[in-house]
Amino acid sequence: MDYSLNIEMARRIAVKVAEAGGTVYYVGGMVRDRLMGNDSRTPDVDIEVHGIVPEKLEEILDTLGERQMFGASFGIYNLHHYDIDIAMPRKEKRTGEKHTDFRCEIDPFCGTCQAAARRDFTINSLMQNVLTDEIIDHYGGMDDLRNGIIRHVSTQTFPEDALRVLRAAQFAARFGFSIAPETIALCSGMSLNALAGERVLAEMKKALTKSIHPSIFFTQLRKMNHLHIWFPEIEALVNVPQSPIYHPEGDAWQHTMLTLDGAASLRTQATQPWPFMLSALLHDCGKAVTTAINANTGKISSIGHERAGVPLASTLMERLKTDKKTERYVLSMIRQHMKPNLLPAQNARIKSYMKMFDESEVPEDLLLLSKADRLGQLTDMNSYTDTENLLQSMMNHYRNVILKQKKVSGTDLLEAGFKPGKEIGELLSYAHKLWLSGISYENALNQTLQYGKKLHHSSD
Repeated sequence: MDYSLNIEMARRIAVKVAEAGGTVYYVGGMVRDRLMGNDSRTPDVDIEVHGIVPEKLEEILDTLGERQMFGASFGIYNLHHYDIDIAMPRKEKRTGEKHTDFRCEIDPFCGTCQAAARRDFTINSLMQNVLTDEIIDHYGGMDDLRNGIIRHVSTQTFPEDALRVLRAAQFAARFGFSIAPETIALCSGMSLNALAGERVLAEMKKALTKSIHPSIFFTQLRKMNHLHIWFPEIEALVNVPQSPIYHPEGDAWQHTMLTLDGAASLRTQATQPWPFMLSALLHDCGKAVTTAINANTGKISSIGHERAGVPLASTLMERLKTDKKTERYVLSMIRQHMKPNLLPAQNARIKSYMKMFDESEVPEDLLLLSKADRLGQLTDMNSYTDTENLLQSMMNHYRNVILKQKKVSGTDLLEAGFKPGKEIGELLSYAHKLWLSGISYENALNQTLQYGKKLHHSSD
């Protein structure tokens, strides 16, 4: 739905509500985004209707379209074919630890000050009259927006929703804002134990995919002492030493944060931006369990950290209820993240590059991750140009030569007289290696058949 059509419908609703003696306001993040010049990024429109009873609002909506309602106690409506959330002012009272444990009471006559008081942050408490464009600001949201500050509205109601801790960090990352010291202190005393993994994942995903510096999300959570519940695998990287020769930036935590921001600068080039960013976050989590310092030489190493990181990353993603497709992508990236930069340094043969690409879920994204990894080392990226050009030429060879070459198939082997079973699998594996080496189909088939005869003969 086009944003302008939703705005037009909001105005039509506001006119009819005004005729009935009420007022309609744009509310929440929509007002914030409008004032920041970001209002067209999403077609969603959020409005709140004051001064008329629910029955009158329903009557008005029925004259404008097909009304839908989401929970009678919440007083939230929309119109079919429009992206408009139409709400009535309500009071909320926490009744339990879960995110959904609230008792709501609709109160269309409570006034804008009380209605705005239930919002999380001052920049989200702003309201705007739909017909006059007047900004209603009861809690200093305009000043905080101008000064780039995330500040809670109410010390009493803010702690009722633990998700707000993550939202504070997420907004700080997305907008490049600072979090007010008193809000940091309030967040630090809140428990995140009862949150659902899916909701934690949703806030992290926004930070990773919408921020120029997503590292801010994690640095702010660290400042609030809130990494240990949901992100212990990332917190474990704090103070894990790295070789100053290869990592002048500092410990494994600092490297991960720099790599994450480097990945954000490459995010639009990735075929799958969200799992790409998650891979950047988790690529070195294995260093927490593999890093060692040689007692004699003082040399720091993290041998096998790419393999050790796989179960750690898997545990974190399971905790956050990440879907299996994303998990498969991320684990593939972690396993292989060292190879793109190692192979050129080792003067590896073409076959090694082809094998790397063949084993990767998304080879193009793997190369981007290797570049982000280098960005996280604070090294001169001009020196990386030759490596990047070599990797790209190998990728072109893989895409334009190897992938376009016909492969020996199981049907070929069956037609040659081989029986289904373990032997076929071994021969296909052999043929696959020939294919990666660039051997033509005819030659690969001939070599595979000859190899099969040797196997058959040796088994006799």
